[in-house]
Amino acid sequence: MQVKAKKQLGQHFLKDEEIARRIAETISKDQLPAEAQKWSDLPILEIGPGMGVLTKYLINSGRQLKAVELDDESVRFLNKVYPSLDVIEGDFLRMDLNEIYEGDFALIGNYPYNISSQIFFKVLDYKDKIPVVAGMLQKEVAERICSGPGSKVYGILSVLLQAWYDCEYLFDVEPEVFHPVPKVKSGVLLLTRNSRTELGCDPVLFKKIIKTSFGMRRKTLRNSLASFLRPGSEASNLEILSQRPERLSVEEFISLTNAIQNQA
Repeated sequence: MQVKAKKQLGQHFLKDEEIARRIAETISKDQLPAEAQKWSDLPILEIGPGMGVLTKYLINSGRQLKAVELDDESVRFLNKVYPSLDVIEGDFLRMDLNEIYEGDFALIGNYPYNISSQIFFKVLDYKDKIPVVAGMLQKEVAERICSGPGSKVYGILSVLLQAWYDCEYLFDVEPEVFHPVPKVKSGVLLLTRNSRTELGCDPVLFKKIIKTSFGMRRKTLRNSLASFLRPGSEASNLEILSQRPERLSVEEFISLTNAIQNQA
């Protein structure tokens, strides 16, 4: 029994068993950073299992496992090959994750290229339930998430995720190990919750400032954030405003948000 890859769902089925094993092991106790090993027994939610090449290694971990799959053909395949697997048929982006697990869980998957950024924005909405995130996605997106200030690919997702997670790019995956073969390389990453419990500024304003800044990333912050600045205020004279957004760290964005919020 086979599943036909569907372009509209961004499906590219991984064929390489060794890579599948390595991805599954990223959330094992032996592979997690020391400060994250306390989460090594959490139940797992897999996104987009497809034909189950990653799933089999997650089952072998002995941890509770549920899988979310949108493609009904894949659901039928998984139910036949892995009859004990709890497969939830539906769109992950539309789900209330509180209804899947009551407590915390680890998220993993070979994420569909066409919705990978949306998946990680949803992770932010449930950051207090998902202390560990791992998996494979388009290399460009994975590198963007893990890049630091000064990088050309540092952007909105970089700042928002790094405010709450330690982000590590683990390894490349070549196109030839998929069917059908994608036109891009893939990358595997690992995100583990950092020690931050409060953002330290207005989270809504923080997000607006980041999105506005990177929406005009070639401009200095003084120009891109002009609508946020009150003429003559202390905030409007900050030296940091002469920078472009890709130069600022998470902490600097937090300080800038507070300065703008508190401007007299």
